[in-house]
Amino acid sequence: QVHGYKGVKFQNWARTYGCCPEMYYQPTSVEEVREVLALARQQNKRVKVVGGGHSPSDIACTDGFMIHMGKMNRVLQVDTEKKQVTVEAGILLSDLHPQLGKHGLALSNLGAVSDVTAGGVIGSGTHNTGIKHGIPPTLVVALTLLTADGTILECSESSNAEVFQAARVHLGCLGVILTITLQCVPQFHLQEISFPSTLDEVLDNLDSHLKKSEYFRFLWFPHSENVSVIYQDHTNKPPSSSANWFWDYAIGFYLLEFLLWISSFLPGLVGWINRFFFWLLFTRKRESSNLSHEIFTYECRFKQHVQDWAIPREKTKEALLELKAVLETHPKMVAHFPVEVRFTRGDDILLSPCFQRDSCYMNIIMYREGGPWVAQSVKHLTLDFGSGRDLMVREFEPCVGLRAGTGPYLLLLPTRPYGKDIPRLDYWLAYETIMKKVGGRPHWAKAHNCTRKDFEKMYPAFTKFCAIREKLDPTGMFLNAYLEKVFY
Repeated sequence: QVHGYKGVKFQNWARTYGCCPEMYYQPTSVEEVREVLALARQQNKRVKVVGGGHSPSDIACTDGFMIHMGKMNRVLQVDTEKKQVTVEAGILLSDLHPQLGKHGLALSNLGAVSDVTAGGVIGSGTHNTGIKHGIPPTLVVALTLLTADGTILECSESSNAEVFQAARVHLGCLGVILTITLQCVPQFHLQEISFPSTLDEVLDNLDSHLKKSEYFRFLWFPHSENVSVIYQDHTNKPPSSSANWFWDYAIGFYLLEFLLWISSFLPGLVGWINRFFFWLLFTRKRESSNLSHEIFTYECRFKQHVQDWAIPREKTKEALLELKAVLETHPKMVAHFPVEVRFTRGDDILLSPCFQRDSCYMNIIMYREGGPWVAQSVKHLTLDFGSGRDLMVREFEPCVGLRAGTGPYLLLLPTRPYGKDIPRLDYWLAYETIMKKVGGRPHWAKAHNCTRKDFEKMYPAFTKFCAIREKLDPTGMFLNAYLEKVFY
């Protein structure tokens, strides 16, 4: 019989949301997962599956049963002829990369963080950049799904095709993803080149930048014209790095955190800080090269609040200039750097933010304020998502930040220097208003204020997804507060 834990406190990586599930399970087999679902049916409990815990929203929270898939993390099969790998859904991508490397394989695109599970990547629609590439869930060629009644569905384009079309961005509401088969490519190296530019130059020459680099993105520094352009492209050059502890940590983390703390008392300093750090860290051309997954991903140092919406690619200039104008006309509204802008190819996944259109992801951040969960960590068993596997009693270490030459989507993020609360609501609402105006769709893992009425307008196939969900989970076993706002 599967063993569960009581008194566990779940806290996501950014510490923006937490919950205390009634029971916490770490199954090691399909049969143990089935046992948990059977118990949930008997006791009329809700169930949420959690992976790496990186989603900065409450999409994984529950007061019912929580299933952590970290012990179902094996590579099941590697087909070198088809260049495909089948894995258990609980495997961390950071563990998958070296396993693929042994067979000379790699994934053609990744999100910015690899301490996430394969099941979580397709649960929330993780993305990165590359207008010729879809979001990582488009790499899924098959999956197995355990439904609320204990049935296992084998899903692909040729088997349970409608469920497959929905399950590649499943929001954790269709069942428990057990295995995933991913399409790979031959292992490759990337060279990253970052260089300074201006917002007008990038927006006026956007098509040219998209053609010049396979994986193009840029970072805009609010309250300025400054932009850091980042190209990532295939290379045969040997690994090299422009990383420097003094600039990346002493300046890019410790000094920045101190100045942001000062700006919480003097908000007018934020614009100066953004311009100062661009001058310090982003005015030089920087180059590095390595295996693809080492270039795609970056180290996060600051905990942060995030909004991240996908808009039609052709609306990029309009949306950014309007956001810039809002900040200029409201001098008391402050925005931390960067606003990260990325691009992806359209797809046919029902609830993909890129459904039926090439998209620009616009990501904003603000350094996050403290919350009530931090002080309680010594009173509960705390889920340590640094390991992604085991339940441990441990304080979280601060680990979010920016490395010069890298950054997020077109993203708005707030930060939390020394636990100090940083106001963000006015910036958030202004950004979200613009995103809705230009036809945006929010990243499922990130914070947003949308309801079913919004999603029905945003997604042509929303009602189709709802019908599939209701058929697979008629009692709502896999719902939670986040998903109730989406579907009701």
